[in-house]
Amino acid sequence: MVLKPQIRNEICLNSHPKGCAQALVNQIQYVRNSFKSGSGAPASAHKGAPRLVLVVGSSTGYGLASRITAAFGYGAATVGLSLEKAGTATKAGTPGWYNNRAFELEAAGMGLAAQTLNGDAYADELKIQAIEALKVVAAQAGIQSQVDLIVYSLASPVRTDPQSGVLYRSVIKPLQQAYTGKTVHLLTGEIIEKSVAPATAEEVAATVKVMGGEDWERWIDALDAAGMLSTDTKTVAYTYIGPSLSWAIYKNGSIGQAKADLERAAQAINAKLAQSLGQSKPFAWVSVNKAVVTRASAVIPIIPLYISCLFKVMKEKGLHEGCIEQMVRLFRDRLYRTEALAGSEGVLVDSEGRIRLDDWEMREDVQQEVRERMEKITQENLAELCDLAGFRHDFLEAHGFDVPGIDYEAEVDPSGI
Repeated sequence: MVLKPQIRNEICLNSHPKGCAQALVNQIQYVRNSFKSGSGAPASAHKGAPRLVLVVGSSTGYGLASRITAAFGYGAATVGLSLEKAGTATKAGTPGWYNNRAFELEAAGMGLAAQTLNGDAYADELKIQAIEALKVVAAQAGIQSQVDLIVYSLASPVRTDPQSGVLYRSVIKPLQQAYTGKTVHLLTGEIIEKSVAPATAEEVAATVKVMGGEDWERWIDALDAAGMLSTDTKTVAYTYIGPSLSWAIYKNGSIGQAKADLERAAQAINAKLAQSLGQSKPFAWVSVNKAVVTRASAVIPIIPLYISCLFKVMKEKGLHEGCIEQMVRLFRDRLYRTEALAGSEGVLVDSEGRIRLDDWEMREDVQQEVRERMEKITQENLAELCDLAGFRHDFLEAHGFDVPGIDYEAEVDPSGI
């Protein structure tokens, strides 16, 4: 069948298998180019380079980019987990389904040990399966089964608590009072105002249960109990802060409460592992990443307009990054710095112990220019001041569309790559 993007209410309902596969290959190529060494030494030869990596939430965005960087940058054996819908002969699967399949094909072609589990990452059963999968890929790679890195990058809207069986749903809403902000229609480019009612106390609590740090802690507890951790293990989860103009709907909203709990969890993990492994150095970090286009970006008020404006400014200044560029910088310049880049001991963090990959986005010259443009934006000058085309491209590419080199008029089998 011929697949074209089906977009309703700023959500893309389908994906393209060939486009997803090619977008993944493009990310792999970027990683391989980024880790080429003038001395010819592979990244895997660097002291402390990751060899066994678990990515919880590995199918899209930062999670997928993390797995690609670990595998194709460092030659690590990887286990990835996500919950995706397979394609059938008559219906396209989710983008993550095609991304996972393409990753495994490319990893096999490079002789990299990899296994992907499709299921509910919040469930205790999948934690048990993941531990067994880590042992299998470690044996295939001929390495010890202790995990070097756990990436926690889940972005599910729902979570069933494995202890109580209660289903929780997350929301992206402000607190205490309604929020009204400008946004831009993805397809038409029309600037409109959108309002969001404030979250109830129950909705905030549910969002923290879904998107907070409780499950991250449960993953670390399960791995520790299985003897899968060592004093060299690292774990990282991802968050976003952004500029003050978005704080009402994000940082200070329901999702911000969940992200604050993620930072709490990092401290709790450090304390637990310091006791169980007898090591005082940090094990867990929260990385504050740059704004990028995700599958849900288009529905959050102010975010599409801000990101479009930010993209324009950062591209003009030569600072723009997508998920894969950010993750290369996280691994290469933060988590696994070589001696030449180190300069000091440990991972570079801010005063609150967070890794700041949003440092280029939040540069004062960048934010000043974005603020000035945001104040001037009208329907007439939108294309001049913003990069809506870039936002639209990234949104479509995340679903396998608008990828260069793909014939979107050709018939494809949605059940395969």
